Order: sequence, then C-alpha cells, then structure tokens
Amino acid sequence: MTAVDDAIRREAIADYGVIGEAPASSLEGLLRIAASVCRVDKAVVNIIDDRFQHQIAALGFDAAVCAREDSMCAAVYLSGQQVVLPDARDDERFTDNPFVTGELGRVRFYASSPLRTPDGVIIGTLCVFDDDVAELDAAQRSTMDILAGQVVDVLELRRAGRELRSSNDRLSTFAGQVSHDLRNPLTALVGYLELASDSLEVDEAQQATVSLARAEAAANRMTDLVGDLLSYARIGGAARHFGPVSVREAAVAAVDDLDAALREHGARVSLDVDGIVFGDATLIRLVLQNLIANSVKFTAAAGIPPMIEVSTTRTDGALVIRVEDNGPGIPEADRGRVVGLMERGADAHGIEGLGLGLSVCRRIAQEHGGRLGIDASPTGGAAVWVTFPLLGGQ
Repeated sequence: MTAVDDAIRREAIADYGVIGEAPASSLEGLLRIAASVCRVDKAVVNIIDDRFQHQIAALGFDAAVCAREDSMCAAVYLSGQQVVLPDARDDERFTDNPFVTGELGRVRFYASSPLRTPDGVIIGTLCVFDDDVAELDAAQRSTMDILAGQVVDVLELRRAGRELRSSNDRLSTFAGQVSHDLRNPLTALVGYLELASDSLEVDEAQQATVSLARAEAAANRMTDLVGDLLSYARIGGAARHFGPVSVREAAVAAVDDLDAALREHGARVSLDVDGIVFGDATLIRLVLQNLIANSVKFTAAAGIPPMIEVSTTRTDGALVIRVEDNGPGIPEADRGRVVGLMERGADAHGIEGLGLGLSVCRRIAQEHGGRLGIDASPTGGAAVWVTFPLLGGQ
C-alpha cells in the first residue's frame, strides 16, 4: 500500500462525507439484516482511512473511532476478499489484537466483506462478529457480500443527494446574481420608455407611441419574469401560482416578447392553439417563449428562414403543446441528452446561450405533472412537445 493509494482512499471517503455524520437509518436497517442472517448480535459499517477506523453505523454497541493499527478490519480489508473466521484467536493476524485479547473486546467469531466503490476503491468493511465461536454457510457468506454492495449504494445515494443540494444552491446564487444584473437595466429601460412615451404627441407620432407602449409592456413582462424565475430557482417551484391559463394568450404574449428576434431573422410563427390548462401562467409562457426562441435561433443559424408552427392537441386530460420548425432538427441519438442542464446539441457551436432552455422547459413541465419530448417535424426540423393538465382534467 503506497501513499498514493492512501490519498486515493482519503479522497473517495471524503466524497461520501459520512465521517462525523449521524448514521443513516438505511445503514442501520442493513446492519439488522446482516446480523439476523449471520445470527449474531453485533454488526458495523467501518470506514478506514490512513489513520483511523470510523464506525459510521453500529448495531449492538456504540459506534466509535479507533486507531487503524488496532482495527481488525484494517488488517484484512485491502485484500478485497471476504474474510470469515470461526475463532479469531486461531488467526495469527489477530493473536495480539486488542479486540481479541480482551483489552478492547472479546471477539471470537469475525466476518467482514469489503466496501468497494464504483471506481474500485476499497474504503472499509461491512463486519459482523460475536463473543462466541460460529460459522457461516455459503448462503450467509453470499448475503454478506450483497449487503456490502447495498451499503455502498446507500453511500452513493447520500453523496448524490448532497451534490444535488450543492448544485441547487449554486444555481440559486447564480439566479440571484443574474436577476440583480438584469433588473437594473430593465428598470432604467422602463423609465426611459415612459419618458419617451409621455414626450410624444399622439397625433404627430401615433405609430411611435404604439411601438413604445408595446416595448414598455414587454419590458414590464420581462421584469416580472425575472422575479418569478428567481423565486422558482430558489425554492424549486414551491411558490407556484396555479390557476386557469389560456394557452392562446400565453402563446401570443410569448410571440410578442420575441418580436424583435422574429423580425431580425425574418421568422414566421403560426399559432393553431386553443385550450385552458391548469398551471402557472408565467412559467407556461416561459416554456412557449423558450421553445419558439430555440426554433428561431437554430433554424436561422443553419441559414434557413425560420417557419415555426405552434399547435395543441388534447389527450387523456392533458393538453399537448407542439412547437415545430423547418430547421436542421435534432438527431435521435441527441434528443435525450439536450434536455439536460447546460447541454447543447452538436450543431450549437457559435450559437449564443448556455443550454438552459430545454432543461428549464422540462423542469416546468414536470412541476405541472407533465412531460417534454422531442421528435422530428414533417419538414425535417425539430418538433418539441410538452404536456400540461387541462383545467378540470387533473
């Protein structure tokens, strides 16, 4: 065993973050199964680093920490093999061990299975022992190894949960910063639009007044949207404002918000939408806005004048909103990946954006009990569909 091995093991143990934490109830449950199967009263999950043995869950005694040189498991776990000793006194490795001699314990029967991470690093053992001599049959030995694998699975789940919470915290911080950075120029924009609108004579500049009014309305909607997105990112959608939402009104508002981008790329958007869904109006509008904007952006980047069709159909108490384009489409092999957080298609090089659009849309759909999927449009482009519950349908 080298210093590098110890460093790798320390890093693997640190990733799980279990040292000094309260034992998980699921680990305690696995210990009860192990003790019952092996017909003993004592079982423990040991995590062993380069200095100590940490008992992160124990049954039949109080969990503690001991020096690595005193640990029975430390003497055998790096072999990567299960160890079963009917009487530990008969094994020369434990003749003078304090847990056998009576100094720290009176272990006779001893059995352990290594805890091997998915990367192949052995970080400790699942161990059962007793004060009396005993033996395990083949079925009991096999069960011990299976339970050791389950212990690692529990540790993996705890690690994944911790990483997810950390990721959500970082996302919340990012959303707060972006919200702050966007609100200041938006507030200034609304103020200047109001001044410009008030300074115009309607009779002399009627079209300018109308355009300014539309720009002011769009800026106000964007301000509301930024605030709603910040709340949504921070609390995972807990503060949703559900109620009846006209999909047509949401679609018209989304197209209106995208007016400048549509004009810039010569895009045409046709709306064949109808229906009242039960959901959060701001978030549903955001879904439509993101899907239409994506279609315009990627179609235009391919040198094709964007033609976007937004339609709705009904099925099983839900409304399916479908956004189709005439762009390059999304290869079937990429359709599952591009809806991930900050994932982008292979043809996205040079196109602005962080790859958040589809992942945000999927999350919003899931918050409403719906789904998001991708297939091909009849024109060969991409067709993204999302479902929302019809009012009274769920």
